[in-house]
Amino acid sequence: MKHFTVILLLGFAFLAISCGNGAEESMDYSQLSEEELMEVATDLAQNTIMVDGHVDLPYRMKVGGFTLQREILNVAERTEGGNFDFPRSKEGGLDAPFMSIYIPSRYQEMGGAKALADSLILMTERLTTTWPDKFGLAYGPDEIEENFEAGKISLPMGMENGAPIEDNLDNIRYFYERGIRYITLTHGKDNLIGDSSYDTTYTHGGLSEFGVEVVKEMNRVGIMVDISHVSDDTFYDVMEVSQVPVIASHSSARHFTPGFERNMGDEMIKKLAENDGVIMINFGGSFIDQDFREGNDAAREHIINWLAENELSRNDPEAQEYISAYVAENNPFPSVQRVADHFDHIVGLVGIDHLGFGSDFDGVGDTLPTGLKDVSMYPNLIAELLKRGYSKGDIEKFCYKNVFRVWKAVEDFAKASA
Repeated sequence: MKHFTVILLLGFAFLAISCGNGAEESMDYSQLSEEELMEVATDLAQNTIMVDGHVDLPYRMKVGGFTLQREILNVAERTEGGNFDFPRSKEGGLDAPFMSIYIPSRYQEMGGAKALADSLILMTERLTTTWPDKFGLAYGPDEIEENFEAGKISLPMGMENGAPIEDNLDNIRYFYERGIRYITLTHGKDNLIGDSSYDTTYTHGGLSEFGVEVVKEMNRVGIMVDISHVSDDTFYDVMEVSQVPVIASHSSARHFTPGFERNMGDEMIKKLAENDGVIMINFGGSFIDQDFREGNDAAREHIINWLAENELSRNDPEAQEYISAYVAENNPFPSVQRVADHFDHIVGLVGIDHLGFGSDFDGVGDTLPTGLKDVSMYPNLIAELLKRGYSKGDIEKFCYKNVFRVWKAVEDFAKASA
């Protein structure tokens, strides 16, 4: 009889997910076993559109030596290393990872930012022409929905660092026409637009005069403003200037990392929500856990010294074995539960409508938490959220509905401004 009751309960959970009826809202997933809960979470992940605000695949391809002229990384198949490829995305239910067109800050000084952006955009486009049955470009929510129905993974694009705009507002429309749908205003250093959270020079004291015009033009053109990486002053200036909701494509809650300006403080999150925006949670260990953040700095220094003393590189098998053992013993990774803690905290501040996933996969190195090491593992996070009482409807908002709302609001404003 006990075995029959468990099967009946699991069947009810699947029925509720499939039907989306009112009974699901009161479903107590904590009654399921871990195995049963994972089945429910995996089914939900694979049958719900899932958007991730930030995946660094294009730059991973560039630093891996893959070029337009030679070959391109075959992410249509399971790859060695990295956090993203088609098979693992399908396993994890990821349908629309924003491809980060990442421009390192050094290009602001030496030039070439716009050319690099163009090359990374072309490389992303090439994925869709090389494997058109698996990947498709997406310039808005409608295309993501169409690709989802066709079984394809959408590759929308966001530009990380506004440096390619250079000093020319016309480049904003240029990048819109190239497919860019959000721009992270700054990266590691202050730029012509505004001040960065990682810089300490406070060049403009927030947005520059040019940056004010950049935000206004992004509103007019239809590109989402991304406030990840900006200083607090820049953030508050953006809130005053933008006439539409904005996003933080890959940031977490500063509550768990005191003093880490790259994350968002509670008052900033509240302001973002007042603007009807969305914070998309970064999975990187240093973003989600202060103890790991502090330990990671010390571990990195120790490993660098150890490699030098032993005349080894990180790629040597002996080094990889040592690094894994050292990190496990001296700075254990946070877990998927810690990521869920960020959701709990932010929901407590502003409710369910202002959160999404912004993993930073392929961008945070070997700092990802246990249970979220690559794109196949989203069901682990969904299972944890279900266990904590979040409903199917809540998960759908995190997966796509919240960011779609912002995206459509930006599109509608641009159409009305044309």
